[in-house]
Amino acid sequence: MQAAPTQTPMMAQYLKIKREHPDVLLFYRMGDFYELFFDDARRAAQLLDITLTQRGQSAGKPIPMAGVPYHSAEGYLARLVKSGESVAICEQIGDPATSKGPVERRVVRIVTPGTLHDEALLDARRDNLLLALHCQGERWGIAWLELSSGRFSVLEVDGEADMLAEVHRLTPAELLVADGLDLAATLSERAGLKRQGEWLFDLESATRLLCDQFGVADLRGFGCAHLSCAITAAGVLVDYARDTQRSGLPHVTALGVENRDDSVVIDAASRRNLEIDINLGGSADNTLASVLDTTATAMGSRLLKRWLNRPLRDRGQVGARQGAVQLLLADDAYVALREALKRIGDVERILARVALRSARPRDLARLRDGLNALPELQRELATLDEGTALDELRRHIRPYPELAETLTRALVDNPPVVIRDGGVIAGGFDDELDEFRGLAEHAGDYLVKLETRERERTGLAGLKVGYNRVHGYFIEIPRAQAREAPADYIRRQTLKNAERFIIPELKEFEDKALSAKSRALAREKLLYESLLDTLGAELDALQASGRALAALDVLAAFAERALALDFVRPQLLDAPGIHIVGGRHPVVEHVSDHPFVPNDLRLDPSRHMLVITGPNMGGKSTYMRQAALIALLAHSGSFVPADRAEIGPLDRIFTRIGSSDDLAGGRSTFMVEMTETASILHNATAESLVLMDEIGRGTSTFDGLSLAWASAEHLARVKAFTLFATHYFEMTALAEQAEGVANVHLTAAEHRDGIVFMHRVEDGPASQSYGLQVAQLAGVPQAVIVRAREKLAGLEQQEVDQGQRRPSTVGASPPQQADLFASTPHPLIEELSGLALDELTPRQALDLLYRWRENI
Repeated sequence: MQAAPTQTPMMAQYLKIKREHPDVLLFYRMGDFYELFFDDARRAAQLLDITLTQRGQSAGKPIPMAGVPYHSAEGYLARLVKSGESVAICEQIGDPATSKGPVERRVVRIVTPGTLHDEALLDARRDNLLLALHCQGERWGIAWLELSSGRFSVLEVDGEADMLAEVHRLTPAELLVADGLDLAATLSERAGLKRQGEWLFDLESATRLLCDQFGVADLRGFGCAHLSCAITAAGVLVDYARDTQRSGLPHVTALGVENRDDSVVIDAASRRNLEIDINLGGSADNTLASVLDTTATAMGSRLLKRWLNRPLRDRGQVGARQGAVQLLLADDAYVALREALKRIGDVERILARVALRSARPRDLARLRDGLNALPELQRELATLDEGTALDELRRHIRPYPELAETLTRALVDNPPVVIRDGGVIAGGFDDELDEFRGLAEHAGDYLVKLETRERERTGLAGLKVGYNRVHGYFIEIPRAQAREAPADYIRRQTLKNAERFIIPELKEFEDKALSAKSRALAREKLLYESLLDTLGAELDALQASGRALAALDVLAAFAERALALDFVRPQLLDAPGIHIVGGRHPVVEHVSDHPFVPNDLRLDPSRHMLVITGPNMGGKSTYMRQAALIALLAHSGSFVPADRAEIGPLDRIFTRIGSSDDLAGGRSTFMVEMTETASILHNATAESLVLMDEIGRGTSTFDGLSLAWASAEHLARVKAFTLFATHYFEMTALAEQAEGVANVHLTAAEHRDGIVFMHRVEDGPASQSYGLQVAQLAGVPQAVIVRAREKLAGLEQQEVDQGQRRPSTVGASPPQQADLFASTPHPLIEELSGLALDELTPRQALDLLYRWRENI
């Protein structure tokens, strides 16, 4: 869009501002509307379903225009940001009464998905992160900022896989990367991706910017001076945030450093399969977080999700959290704390808006109520034993009596949404404001009193006090009595039948009264800004209190859930292993209408892999997932759904359960399955928990069985704690050939050609798969079931008659369950007799298995 010579001054101004912000929608303030023009108007009309109109012409063509009322713009902004758009807010900053030509306008803020802090634009119970990436070789620097709370952190990882896992954990709303950086399809097609100039990713500039932000000489105090990739990403992030806000970031006062080895690592696929806070359908329903989240505050809810998504390896920290939960359960101490916490608002986000000068009156009212609740909360905490895990929280959760008293006096009980029209500051807080309000509200009473007094003083019964817009206030006397006016009466206007006068007292009142309303509003705005300054002076301490309140909220929710859902405190052992008695799946148990069948699990160095067989729908996946969720909860500091649980150290949790096509990435279901399997085989260690479900289903029977066998054998050699579910009965022979492998199965029983799932885990392999019974239960037509039974009987008889062997699924009769790999009658076995099979690499083992298949 080029400004033609015939452009109006206003349109020329618009085009100049738009050229400075070509990649975002421009909300251009005109009176009571934000207007959009040209392509912006077309785009907004489509996204917001608003009318597309026209205004004037440009280069001989009508100018497309669309607009939204400024007083309801937030709703439209929310819809645009949710669609992935960014919006530049251009306000009138000049005075229309004195401007020659167009009123001066300036972009005061750019609203982007990752830099939101307005309450109306945010999901209160989820983090909204801005994240930046920088890569040097195989090293990735990750920095993320939640502008709405001021949390700012960095992390460095090696390899793209680990970087993708962290991005998946953090789920940023907006992602900043350099223009030339190659990204995996999962990121390059991600909504909210913003390419930045490569010149911005400069370590020296980033370091200087961060030192300026924190007011320090160097970054050594934050423990990140050696993290060059992460510092570079952090600098780009701060620069972007400052630019969009058109201001500093006074609430961003520290930089947290995360170390990936401090947490139990969960890769993207495993996190998705475990449905920690997002289910496979993309919503928050029926997730682990949805069951545990009974927090009293929104900031507590956000922190709970962070804890669940980053379980800790530090036994001291985890034990401290569990000790705090135990303390809160004693005598139901958590109940009173939760009642007090319900009066605490979202302190984290309110303080961020205070720092950014965007806090609204109701934000301050909620902060006032929260500060007034702190003394009670502190009293409740004082009743708990000192020298416990709650001491650190207790130290930060302290009252602020002066701030609480100031806000209580300053604010009306229920302030309006915005300061724009006043009515926020309470009466009695400021004498000058009260005077202005009194003049504006009681002008009529004053004039009646003045008229009565002047009649009595002058003896002129026809005297009256009046007002008009042209001449203001006046005293009017009939012409016949005008000569009797006192000497202090100054003639203002002569009419046909009357004379109008002014006196010094009335003139003084006029000066005050005519401007009282505007002066009152100006004074009220000044007092409001002063309140923000007062709060800003205590920002650091208030933020520390907010963080402590959020942590206390999560611990109290853990205590409430432990009692309500019959969770127990797990023992954290230094010895490797997982021993669960009466374990339950927290989500399935919570949503099920039927009693949940608990099961035991024992994994240790002498029994580190369980091959799990049993029918579909028998509960294999539930049993596996519950093991992972119990381990995850234990490392998050929560109690767990079991009768007893002993959890040893874990470094990673892997799950390979279910899969679907990645059509956008050009990957089939089987390719997705193998990619996830490869990641597990490369990264699993003796301290990893691995869940593998039905490996090899996406290819031919022999290929699938071969891959399943080789994968399980590799994990057995690694000695990873593994739950390996399969329908290949041949896999059960692994227990006889590999050390530390055992068989278990999920029980079921037939009843009148049907099936009853017992959901009980027992030792040994299953004897049947019940595939036809499950198909019947699923509603497959009876004629198909009958025909399937006939075909099955024929195939089994054919095998008996011909003496053939094929990989069997669980359910073949015992005589047909010989081990393919231990008893294959072929000369190839002789060739292998001199090999040390337990020393073969997975690739060598796979090659041998393929040769077996080709020769059988």
